[in-house]
Amino acid sequence: MRVMVLGGAGFIGSAFVRELNKRGIKPIVYDLLTYAGRLESLKDTDYEFVKGDIRDEKLHETIAKCMPEVVVNFAAETHVDRSIYSPKDFLTTNILGTVNVLEASRRHNFKYVHISTDEVYGEECADENSPLNPSSPYSAAKASADLFVKAYVRTYGAKAIIVRPSNNYGPRQFPEKLIPKIIIRTMLGLHAPVYGDGKAERDWIFVEDTARIIYDVLERANWGGEVYNIPGGQRYSVLDVIKTVGEVMGKDVKVKFVSDRPGHDRRYCMTTRLKYEVTPFKEGIRKTVDWYVKNKWWWEPLINDKFFVEDEPWSKGGVNT
Repeated sequence: MRVMVLGGAGFIGSAFVRELNKRGIKPIVYDLLTYAGRLESLKDTDYEFVKGDIRDEKLHETIAKCMPEVVVNFAAETHVDRSIYSPKDFLTTNILGTVNVLEASRRHNFKYVHISTDEVYGEECADENSPLNPSSPYSAAKASADLFVKAYVRTYGAKAIIVRPSNNYGPRQFPEKLIPKIIIRTMLGLHAPVYGDGKAERDWIFVEDTARIIYDVLERANWGGEVYNIPGGQRYSVLDVIKTVGEVMGKDVKVKFVSDRPGHDRRYCMTTRLKYEVTPFKEGIRKTVDWYVKNKWWWEPLINDKFFVEDEPWSKGGVNT
């Protein structure tokens, strides 16, 4: 199978490249290498690389040259805090970028795997047929992109599926996100900022499990716009996560409660018709901590980022609309 991975130098994308390598597949990685897309995340993997933006015509030229059978799209702006600070970036990449990929699918007739998120459902526990009710600019952009996928399947006969994982964690996740931020800041002797009362719940899944499940899904998909939820089935609050990380690290995590994030959802919850096994949460945290402890070279250049350093990074500098 000839596979192109859009955003393959990012967090889940690079894990998917590793999964493809396990299956004997050398993918084409197409990535703009923005702040969270790094070739360092693809160390020791086998891939062809093309630097490019999913919003540009170059994507069509690359696909025409490489002729992939399957295109998997991980390329997206993903951090909710950044979407509050700069919503336009999420509109152009997550919506217009997706439409550009869908236009390419019309020209070149590949099978398209669209990576979405549990956040499109809002706070209600959802199955694959539940209505979309996004709260943040990030989840609104992802929900819009999902609807465009559905529209292209219905209107143009595009061969596509939508995959909605729950909150991923694991090695090579950018330090702006909760779990690597807790781990790294604790290693540096700094506090972990906690929004509101810290009781917001997320459903956690280890990134290697997500990569494996996505591949298993695409192998048996019908390509008629079906939605596949991929929950981890392990719901923990922010305070629960902090407690688990502290236990694994053998350290007390310093906590600083800060003002709650605007529009902050209290929980995410999904069910699924798929059958699979996942890594137990504490075991996954242990693997994640071990990786960050052993790979300071990967994260040390990143820790001056505004969204790692500041407790309320969305609140300063205004909003770029």
